Amino acid sequence: MMCLKGKNDLTRGRKGNEMYDPKSKHAEEFINHEEILETLDYAEKNKENRALIREIIEKAKARKGLSHREASVLLACDIPELNEEIFALAEQIKKDFYGNRIVMFAPLYLSNYCVNGCVYCPYHAKNKHIARKKLTQEEIRQEVIALQDMGHKRLALETGEDPVNCPIEYVLESIRTIYSIKHKNGAIRRVNVNIAATTVENYRKLHDAGIGTYILFQETYHKESYLKLHPTGPKHNYDYHTEAMDRAMEGGIDDVGCGVLFGLELYRYEFAGLLMHAEHLEAVYGVGPHTISVPRIRRADDIDPSVFDNGIDDDTFAKIVACIRVAVPYTGMIISTRESKKCRERVLHLGISQISGGSRTSVGGYVEEEPEEECSEQFDVSDKRTLDEVVKWLMEMDYIPSFCTACYREGRTGDRFMALCKSGQISNCCLPNALMTLKEYLMDYASEGTKEVGEPLILKEIDGIPRDRTREIVRERLALIEKGERDFRF
Repeated sequence: MMCLKGKNDLTRGRKGNEMYDPKSKHAEEFINHEEILETLDYAEKNKENRALIREIIEKAKARKGLSHREASVLLACDIPELNEEIFALAEQIKKDFYGNRIVMFAPLYLSNYCVNGCVYCPYHAKNKHIARKKLTQEEIRQEVIALQDMGHKRLALETGEDPVNCPIEYVLESIRTIYSIKHKNGAIRRVNVNIAATTVENYRKLHDAGIGTYILFQETYHKESYLKLHPTGPKHNYDYHTEAMDRAMEGGIDDVGCGVLFGLELYRYEFAGLLMHAEHLEAVYGVGPHTISVPRIRRADDIDPSVFDNGIDDDTFAKIVACIRVAVPYTGMIISTRESKKCRERVLHLGISQISGGSRTSVGGYVEEEPEEECSEQFDVSDKRTLDEVVKWLMEMDYIPSFCTACYREGRTGDRFMALCKSGQISNCCLPNALMTLKEYLMDYASEGTKEVGEPLILKEIDGIPRDRTREIVRERLALIEKGERDFRF
């Protein structure tokens, strides 16, 4: 396995960035290597420039976002008191746009058959000892019932890339199965999809199937590294993969989720590329990514993360989260159970708005835990707590665990969602919906200890609803939920 550290990107000669064009639909023009190198050089030269850093912080306080170059200066800043200002601003911006709500979800792995050769993923085609699995529709039904019985309302579908064992028709059938299942008071109300880059036609099919967000991680924006990390299979095509969000938008999916796998490349390079991708989507389609994910590489079946030389510590990880929040204040940020309880608690304050809980990264595993010898997990889970334990933990920190899916179901997606978010009007919907879905969770799934924490929290948070009439309606609906009615939304 290759070592990717030490390419001396900051000292390479450059010809300039005349090819950089955020409005272009060509990957190497909107994620331009020379522009990133110039950005990193600029950030390095200005990391102690107090006047410039303060100017950028002041600009960020307007809640209009920052360019990739401005945000890269903040990320490079090594002046302690200014870093404290960056962290404090990130926390305040998070509160301004998302309040104390944390959206809950769980992944559901449908299949781990894969034809790619990704060297950081145990699903790679050369791995002959991992258990290859593909859920039948009946198995999906049982897994979804188990997830509903935990209290989940939002799923992220995950698959390997295999056109024979996991074609788009299988994914579409699985989505129909998931939406059809109503068990007791449970229902999956939003299915997000994380599958390999595909065609405009297939994205249109996913849109018509009623998915929420289409999620695809870039893994790394550094093309040279990308090609080495993906030596075989369709994913080797850097341009096709990087331009996937454009095809998704063209196929009618206006909520897309980006991310990189931190640890594969130099983190400052990935940070700049990630923000350039967001700028590109905003420039071309008028709306940036709905979510940004920040996974770090983790141990898996035949994957040793220590082989990769670009791992980042928790302090650096927290700084990345804070700077993304400051740079793209309206975008949701996701952290999974890859991270420990301690790490998740820290970054919740700095910008994270969605987390998973009670997750399994094996194919199946919710009905009953997978036997150790089968080992179909994509990565080791660090936070192994149940959903109920995570919900209680969040509420004990005065967060509101939200199972809301109302924006998607009411058509508040893409530019419509962003317009409401940027104007601050989204809070008139989000807080009431969060409280009502939390009430459903407490009534149907919570342990007694979790209920004891949650009921007073709901009563306290009702007072934070801006409009008098909305508060009155919420109280009425909470009473109806106690009587057995479900699925109210603004």
